[in-house]
Amino acid sequence: MMRVLETKGLSKYFDGLKAVDNVSMYVNEGEIVGLIGPNGAGKTTFLNAIAGLDPPTAGSVYFLGEETTGLPPEEMCHRGLSRTFQIPRPFPKMTVIENVMVAGIFGERRQRKVSEAVSVAREKLEFVEFGMPENMLTEKLNAVQLKRLDLARALASSPRFLLLDELASGLRGAELEELMNIIRRIRDSGITILMIEHIMQVIMGLSDRLVVLNFGNKIAEGPTMEVARDPVVNEAYLGNASTN
Repeated sequence: MMRVLETKGLSKYFDGLKAVDNVSMYVNEGEIVGLIGPNGAGKTTFLNAIAGLDPPTAGSVYFLGEETTGLPPEEMCHRGLSRTFQIPRPFPKMTVIENVMVAGIFGERRQRKVSEAVSVAREKLEFVEFGMPENMLTEKLNAVQLKRLDLARALASSPRFLLLDELASGLRGAELEELMNIIRRIRDSGITILMIEHIMQVIMGLSDRLVVLNFGNKIAEGPTMEVARDPVVNEAYLGNASTN
């Protein structure tokens, strides 16, 4: 089985503070792996180091069998890695479809023509069940709509590996079920996923394996139910995690 992602001793320090400390982990092709831990555990910093947004202080990143440590985000995107953000970062003065088109045109190494990018953008907006007019200005969207847009943008670059950062935040009930079904369809389309999430319904319902961080250190890794029963993990996180 191919390893889409592997980190070896990955560390990120800020002025001597160890935000991520010596984390080694892997994600196999076709998996959904959940990355969990308390607030401040280093989860988003870990994703940033993988994606090139904030290069690691030490350690190595391997993506699709090649070392990619410290490569910039645009190069990682061209190689097939895409992501969403905990706080979406759209172009507020552009329309919904224009935002997705930007990712469709520039996300791949081969830049698409505008006509092709329009088609891709509409396809991805439909895929994520966006449900709002494509000509609406992004600045008029609410937080939940912005997350759906962020996901459509991430998919428009035709990734092989997708990083999701708290995509379910703010959702409840039927909205959560809809999002979980979308994520399953993304995986079924051939895209491997590493996801940060605090809502246990989502993590337990989707993840094949879990990696747990606490104070920047990996404290557990393994099959979802096995990790969920780990007393160390329960003490550090799961006993206080949201189940809504």
